[in-house]
Amino acid sequence: MSSALMLDVRAITKNVTTQEGELEILQPISFTINAGDSLAITGASGSGKSTLLGILAGLDIPSAGAVYLDGHCLTALNEEGRAKVRADHVGFIFQSFQLLPGLTALENVMLPLELNGNKEASKKAMEFLTHVGLEKRLQHYPAQLSGGEQQRVAIARAFASNPDILFADEPTGNLDSTTGSRIIELLFDLNRTHGTTLVLITHEDRLASLCQKRIELTAGAIVSSNF
Repeated sequence: MSSALMLDVRAITKNVTTQEGELEILQPISFTINAGDSLAITGASGSGKSTLLGILAGLDIPSAGAVYLDGHCLTALNEEGRAKVRADHVGFIFQSFQLLPGLTALENVMLPLELNGNKEASKKAMEFLTHVGLEKRLQHYPAQLSGGEQQRVAIARAFASNPDILFADEPTGNLDSTTGSRIIELLFDLNRTHGTTLVLITHEDRLASLCQKRIELTAGAIVSSNF
């Protein structure tokens, strides 16, 4: 597995203006992770985890500092440039699944592949849905699927584009413990199989303990890490 630098985070901060004045969401944060690493971001609600994840994925920009993703300086790019980097390198699993209700499981996984011009979108989508155990649910719509099944569709969709790095926001947050364990197994199986870098937000110690690296946030600052 490559040891190339995948994420280089340099003293990023995030402030927003409110009616009460300037609110500091992230204090200066710096760290690096290599390609193929897995990182858990933990902390209480309101600690800045989701804000940090959005900045790392190029969905948001920091107030100061820089983020390099696979050599691309996200903070120096405009939204169009960041969108191109995301399309080429990034997968994202949202806690709320973000599946399109009018599309079947197969079509939800095919859509990003088709948008990227993949001529074998259907074949690849079926391959990944089979990998997550949904080969008999291809033509089902999200409303016809359980929460665990919807999350597996979201995982198949994220991995089908072969991202270099996958960001996941509480990937087991809406699931029962049995289904959550299955989702965790799938994430790390796909991580090992494809060498995909994982960056996860989680409240669950069992998930965080499986990651090679871990940082804990409190009030927007890193209060502990194992690297």
